[in-house]
Amino acid sequence: MRKAALILTVLFYVVSLMARPHVPVILTAGQSNADGRVPLSELPDEMRNFKYCMWSYGSGDFETATGQFSLFSPRVAKPKIEESWGFDAVVYHKLENLWQRPFYVIKHTDGGTAIDPSCKSSTHGLFWSADEDFLNSTTSASHGGKSLLKAFEQQIDDCLPNLPKGYDIKVLLWHQGESDQRADDRYYENLKAVIKHIREHLVAVTGKKKYARLPVICGTFAKDSRMRSQRVVDALYRLAQEDKNFYVVDASDLPLLRDRLHFNAQGAQELGQRVFERMKELRGFGG
Repeated sequence: MRKAALILTVLFYVVSLMARPHVPVILTAGQSNADGRVPLSELPDEMRNFKYCMWSYGSGDFETATGQFSLFSPRVAKPKIEESWGFDAVVYHKLENLWQRPFYVIKHTDGGTAIDPSCKSSTHGLFWSADEDFLNSTTSASHGGKSLLKAFEQQIDDCLPNLPKGYDIKVLLWHQGESDQRADDRYYENLKAVIKHIREHLVAVTGKKKYARLPVICGTFAKDSRMRSQRVVDALYRLAQEDKNFYVVDASDLPLLRDRLHFNAQGAQELGQRVFERMKELRGFGG
């Protein structure tokens, strides 16, 4: 009887652990449209008070993340436009309504940054490149180097110990490519390598092989954008055809600010809605 009771107790404990919902984690990365350029004065009232979304925000050499989380409040690190927001704020707001419980965001974004190191106009000479020669030649952008990929992955490493037990990294949201306009013939290989590097890094630091298939959701660009490249767009759709865990969200019809580069409030809200709808279709995304 004692043995049977012990077995039942152990089974009950195991079942209770399995029944606990995972703590969702969202990764967000890219350049200015992922960082956000919509004035905070145009943020919808219902999105001004978050209560479940906790985030860690890094931005190249503008702001170094510490690995600590704080309650999400839309802002960017770039001087003079700190009070801005982007489409990802819409996504987090909708996830709050969907999940009704805490979740975590690890975000690293820096406006004007390219993947390819040949793009000399990339902000402060920082790059997302996964090229081994480039990575071996520099250090993290957050520590005086030129690699945004190293900065992002170091931020992830610093954040993981501060997440609740049972966390589950759900998806990477990526919006970038405008600054690779002059290297657009290499964008397919460059972005493919970046995604591979991030996935392999997650497998290595968590020990979970499932992250080799981490879903990636990537938005395109408005057709009127002055930095839109058809080759970059074609590269995104090619990746989606080849990688069943890579998804493209069309943004070609969305309106922009007067700079003809960044989504305005309407565009950011619509892109956020489209990304959220795509996320809901992913397997196991109910929270």
